[in-house]
Amino acid sequence: MCHVIVTCRSMLWTLLSIVVAFAELIAFMSPDWLLGFPRSDSGASGAGVDSGEYRPSLGLYSRCLRIGSRGVGASCGPYAGTFGEVATGFWQAAMLFLAAGILVLGGVACISVFSMCFQSIMKKSIFNICGLLQAIAGLLLMVGLMLYPAGWGSEKVLSYCGPEALPFRPSLCSLGWAFYAAIGGTLGSFLCAVLSAQAEIATSSDKVQEEIEEGKSLICLL
Repeated sequence: MCHVIVTCRSMLWTLLSIVVAFAELIAFMSPDWLLGFPRSDSGASGAGVDSGEYRPSLGLYSRCLRIGSRGVGASCGPYAGTFGEVATGFWQAAMLFLAAGILVLGGVACISVFSMCFQSIMKKSIFNICGLLQAIAGLLLMVGLMLYPAGWGSEKVLSYCGPEALPFRPSLCSLGWAFYAAIGGTLGSFLCAVLSAQAEIATSSDKVQEEIEEGKSLICLL
């Protein structure tokens, strides 16, 4: 018999698992990892186009060439048509680690939704399994984030950040929100791993067992 068990801690773990997976996916796809030095767009003219200074942005595989003070007339898209055209080998490796971590987090987020009905897989706690996967995903993401600044000396980054850019030294560039979102998602994945243990404790508590013995199929302990 399927018992739907909802507790405050298990619901918090489920929601945070989904948020973390989406945060990492959005950060991965965003071009706002590095913000280049301000430059003027003297060639921009006409209605609806901001002709003042703008800061181009560069992501893992995409870029924005024109960003006005209000985001008017931004021209964004991938600069790499294939994986081999990514700016540097460090970024290629970072993308692989980040993609692997996001794939694991996405899978766990999907499983977490069904954890209300199924609390075990082959007699193993679904929360413990997912928590272990989230910790592994966090390690993959952490490796990817450490590899990313090692590629700041590439020719692509030099064109955005100036000739003095070096690995781990972005020179005239500053870090964009996507990089911080990726860091937040990485920390969140480790937090999810910790919360999974609390979710396991909450769904196997004495109160839950008492309600199961009473024959209830919907158990809500918030």
